[in-house]
Amino acid sequence: MVVLAIVSVPISFVNMFQKLAVLTLISKAEYLQIFDMGQLQAQVLLHLDYYNNGIKVLTIFWGLWLLPFGYLVFKSGFLPKILGILLMIGCFGYLINFTGNFLFTGYRETGISRWVSLPASIAEIGTCLWLLIIGIHSKNLKTDK
Repeated sequence: MVVLAIVSVPISFVNMFQKLAVLTLISKAEYLQIFDMGQLQAQVLLHLDYYNNGIKVLTIFWGLWLLPFGYLVFKSGFLPKILGILLMIGCFGYLINFTGNFLFTGYRETGISRWVSLPASIAEIGTCLWLLIIGIHSKNLKTDK
């Protein structure tokens, strides 16, 4: 689980260079005056497409780390088992969305991508809320004073 999460970090950093390139292109620096407005807009859109493609690749790692995380949540006894099950289902939702985006041009417009990613969204938000609200009031936490 940790390896999958750690691998996605450098990919995310490299992917952020695309957004930095967009900021450079729209900065109106003097050296950019050799390009006309149409060329600058095309380059901005190109870098935004690169960024979106990087996010699509990252969804593989975002999905794969949910499987072991969901298993740990399921076995923990501290968090509800349904969150673990939804996290494990969410893993496959991310992978289905990646495959759909990769293979089919209009996949986002089909509507299935929203339904497939729903278990992951519910589980990820649910886990955060559980840890924030219920986790503080746990009787299992002991403090030494």
